[in-house]
Amino acid sequence: MTARAADRTRYNRATAHLDAPIAVVDLEAFDANADDLVRRAAGKPIRVASKSVRCRALLERVLARPGFAGIMSFTLAESLWLARAGFEDVLLAYPSADRSAFAELAADPKLAGAVTVMVDDHAQLELIDAARAGGTEEIRVCLELDTSLRMLGGRVRIGALRSPLHSPSQLADLARSVARRPGFRLVGLMAYEGHIAGVGDSVAGRPLRSRAIRLMQAAGRRELAARRAEVVRAVRAVAPDLEFVNGGGTGSVQHTAAEHAVTEIAAGSGLYVPRLFDNYTSFTARPAALFAQPVVRRPGVGVVTVLGGGYPASGAAGPDRLPVPYLPEGLRYDPQEGPGEVQTPLLGAPADDLLIGDKVWFRHAKAGELCERFDELQLIEGDRVTATVPTYRGEGRTFL
Repeated sequence: MTARAADRTRYNRATAHLDAPIAVVDLEAFDANADDLVRRAAGKPIRVASKSVRCRALLERVLARPGFAGIMSFTLAESLWLARAGFEDVLLAYPSADRSAFAELAADPKLAGAVTVMVDDHAQLELIDAARAGGTEEIRVCLELDTSLRMLGGRVRIGALRSPLHSPSQLADLARSVARRPGFRLVGLMAYEGHIAGVGDSVAGRPLRSRAIRLMQAAGRRELAARRAEVVRAVRAVAPDLEFVNGGGTGSVQHTAAEHAVTEIAAGSGLYVPRLFDNYTSFTARPAALFAQPVVRRPGVGVVTVLGGGYPASGAAGPDRLPVPYLPEGLRYDPQEGPGEVQTPLLGAPADDLLIGDKVWFRHAKAGELCERFDELQLIEGDRVTATVPTYRGEGRTFL
């Protein structure tokens, strides 16, 4: 029996009393993945990206482990909710225009002490001040560095369209604006190298593309390490008490941790390990989060149909954004239909061994987005469900 077949046996036995659709997290794999992230971080603390987890119980579980400290959140409303729930160090990874949430933040000393907001434009400071509604608490601020690799005099740009702040002088200028502005305190810098951390460099069946990605990423790492160090020096000249410099992502943990200028690493997808993280040469990990759909039809030889399953991930539309049939091994989508909102035909020899009501297990393309489809996660240890915990959605919280 292969390891995957053994996992299928365990998951089916653990969830035999539950009707699909269901979502599960294999805690043994989750914990092993957490340990591997810590190993790769080589002593630097890992800030957990909540966007990739979206379950308070599992955020608490990983933050209780040595090597993890703090949360990187994705909306200001989520940040305030987490801070009220007792999380004491929440870094908002994206700028916000949520005026009512800024008013709450500026009026509450507990929230203002726990939450750090992201800024990359003078206009964002103006918006926050205009939203205070009389609140006088000091707002903790983090600046974001654009990590994109620019070549041929800037005519070629590789990287996510995030912050407009690329040079040390631009970051230092905004740092001075924060320092001069009453009611704000600059505490951190963040730089997410998505073109390195979030792009697999070993694409199945694409050796030339994989080599090109590896060459690009090596160049990107060298350029960013030098520029990030310059930026940190420039900003520390303005704010010598800077508390943290955050960088990285699941796919680049060990490389980013090796930079002296970086004080902490961000990671989250590496806990669940969705299918987009299968294509890396720098690490391997175990799929920990899966969902199951029930077989509801047997249209013919070599075909079964499961209920639902059409859960595409965000990003540029393409086959890599689709969930993948995982267990039993050997199933594939009908190219004419693909995964559907209410039903999904699956082809392959294993279909003939599946009965009505049997579970087919899938992996989502991205990590936390799976939790937007399910109210609960079944936590599996060995061949038993040992706990059922709510996702953000299960707690009535859908922030985007």
